[in-house]
Amino acid sequence: MVIDCGDHMDRAFVETEGTDGAANVAVMNKIGYDAAIMGNNEGLTFSLDKLQSLYGEQARFPVIGSNMRLTGNGELPSWLKPYLIVRKGDLTVGMIGVTVNYTDFYSLLGWDVRDPLETVAQLVRQLRDEVDILIVLSHLGLSADQRMASEIDGIDCIFGAHTHHLLEVPLQVGDTVICAAGKFGNYAGKLELTYDVEQKRVVSFAGGCEKMSELTDDPGIESVIDRYREIGRRNLDQVVTTIGERLAIEWNRESPLGNLLALGLRKWCDAEVGIVNSGQLLGALEAGNVSRGRLLEICPSPINPCRVVLYGSDLREALEQSLLPEYQDMAIYGYGFRGTTLGMLSVAGMQIEVDDSKPGMQKISRILINGKELEDDQEIVVGTIDMFTFGIGYLSLSRGRNVQYYVPEFLRDVLLHQLNDDEHMALCSRRNWLYRG
Repeated sequence: MVIDCGDHMDRAFVETEGTDGAANVAVMNKIGYDAAIMGNNEGLTFSLDKLQSLYGEQARFPVIGSNMRLTGNGELPSWLKPYLIVRKGDLTVGMIGVTVNYTDFYSLLGWDVRDPLETVAQLVRQLRDEVDILIVLSHLGLSADQRMASEIDGIDCIFGAHTHHLLEVPLQVGDTVICAAGKFGNYAGKLELTYDVEQKRVVSFAGGCEKMSELTDDPGIESVIDRYREIGRRNLDQVVTTIGERLAIEWNRESPLGNLLALGLRKWCDAEVGIVNSGQLLGALEAGNVSRGRLLEICPSPINPCRVVLYGSDLREALEQSLLPEYQDMAIYGYGFRGTTLGMLSVAGMQIEVDDSKPGMQKISRILINGKELEDDQEIVVGTIDMFTFGIGYLSLSRGRNVQYYVPEFLRDVLLHQLNDDEHMALCSRRNWLYRG
C-alpha cells in the first residue's frame, strides 16, 4: 500500500501554485496511491470548491478525513471518507485518517474539525473487530502520535506527519508501531508487517526510511512534473499589474516594499496600525509589469492576515526587539514561513522615534499613533500576520486578544491589492522609523 499523510501541496512551488494543486494530484495518480489524508497545507490554503475539483474530480485515490465535517450540516463532502476498509490478499486493512484541528482557521473555510484523538478512539472501537490490521494516518505531529499510541489500544500502526519528524527506525509504543518519513520528499518510509493468521495479530515488523536522492528518477513521473511545471509557468506569467518605480526591500532597515505590505495589512484588517516582518518579502519589485509568478517568488509563504488587539507595552517590546541584529537575523522554520530570516518590523500608522546611542531594548524614545504618544496600557488594534499569533519571532505579538484571521487570502494577495492603490504607493516611501542622535 502507498499512502500520503498530508501537506503534499506546498503553494510556494510553481507546479502547485500555477496549477491550483492539479500537478500534485496528477503525480499521486501516476504513482498509484492507495489512500491520502489532508494536511493543513491542503485544508487551509484551498477553498472547498478547489478541494472538490482536486479530490472529487481529479484524484484516482481515496481521501480520508475522519475528524473533518462540514460546518452546518455536520456531513462529509462526497469525496471525503470517514475511514477506509480495503482487502489486500487475504487480509482486511482498516484506515483512519486525522488532521490537526486548527479550529479557528478551519471554521472560517466551512470546516468543523473535531478532536482527533477522540475521533480515533471512537473509530478504533467501531472497526477493530472488522479488520485484521488497523492503521492510523496522522497529520498531528510526533508527540500526538505517541500519546495516541499510549492511550488508545488496538492500533497496529501510526503513519505520522505534520511536525516533519524523521524516524529512520520505527518507534514502538506498547503494541503500536509509529513511522514517519521527514519532509519535502527527501525520504520514503517503508514498513513490512508480519501477520499471524492463527493468532489474528501482527507478530513482527521491520522498516525504515530510504533516501530518495539515492534512487533513480522515474521517467514517467518526471514527464508529468515537467508538463505541469510548464502549465504552471504559463499561468504564473500572467501580468497582474504594472508599477512605475522600483520598490526595494531590506531586512535590517525600513524599505518601501515592507512599508507597502504593512499599509496593506492595516487596511485589509481595518486596524489602527499595520505590522509585518520584512523577512516575508524575499526580493524587490522592479518598475514595469508584475506577474503572478514574481509575486510568488518574492512572497511565497502561505501566511494569512490577521487582526489582534495589543497593549502598547507589547507593541513597544516587539519594536525594540526589531532594532536588534539577533532578531533581524533570526532563522525561522515552519509555521507557513518560506523565507530565510525574520527581518526588522515594517510598520504603518506609527512614527517611531529612535535614539541609536541608547542600549538595546531602550532605544525607542516614543511611539506616535495619530499624533499621540503610545501608552503602555493603551489598547491598539493591529493588522498583522497569523505567524505571530503562534508565538514565532516577536513573541510579545502573540499576546494579542480578539484574534481574527482572514482566510484564504495570503500576504501576496494583500500585496497585489496594494500595488494598485495609488495612495499607498505614494505613502510607502515615507519614513516611519525616525532616528535621532
